[in-house]
Amino acid sequence: MPVSPISPMVDKLKLWLPLTAADEAAILSLPHVIRSLRASEFIVREDDRPTHSCLLLSGYAIRHKVAGNGGRQIFSIHMKGDVVDLHNSILRRADHNIQALTTVDVAMIPVAAIREIITAYPQVGEAMWYETLVDAAIFREWTLNVGRRDARARTAHLLCEFSVRLDVAGLGEKDHYELPMTQEQLADALALTNVHINRTLKHLADEGYIERSKRSIRILDFLQLARVADFDTRYLHLD
Repeated sequence: MPVSPISPMVDKLKLWLPLTAADEAAILSLPHVIRSLRASEFIVREDDRPTHSCLLLSGYAIRHKVAGNGGRQIFSIHMKGDVVDLHNSILRRADHNIQALTTVDVAMIPVAAIREIITAYPQVGEAMWYETLVDAAIFREWTLNVGRRDARARTAHLLCEFSVRLDVAGLGEKDHYELPMTQEQLADALALTNVHINRTLKHLADEGYIERSKRSIRILDFLQLARVADFDTRYLHLD
């Protein structure tokens, strides 16, 4: 497979379905423009009519909405290889925000090109569909997390998810990684206050489940932390 800036898209879609050489070549031939964005810059704003889908090449991005009272709820975090806004290639109008969490490099692919490859290469289209379905599964799990788990389980659950996803993406190890979110951002993802997040992380460390230094997280016993978190990898569909 030739080296291309959008090779991470091939790697990610191959997690879901096998692709032929022709499928891979078609993906690598997609027209695209590389952009670098600073932390907090918007990739898509709610109510936009996006003309491009975004492939994340480096860094992290979040998907979120803001309530009328100004409160922000983060629904998911995205990392290298994620095609962050495939939804908007179909829905036409964005109903939420996608924002750079860190400095990011993105490949902007025209929506028209996404639609064409879906039609011309059905296996690629099915893999993209799979990608959006896994996104939806993660949304459901995050909703369950903030709706029905206590603060200790919520926080442990997110630590477990980061452990698995960062490992698969080659951005960390299952038992040791850099936390990609600040405590304020974790609070917006877990519907807790900054103080509550800090206290909960400290308790998990005191109980011997994790060690942390600044944003470095070391999981001392993944199975025990997963038990605390009510965490099961099935919703990530990595099998």
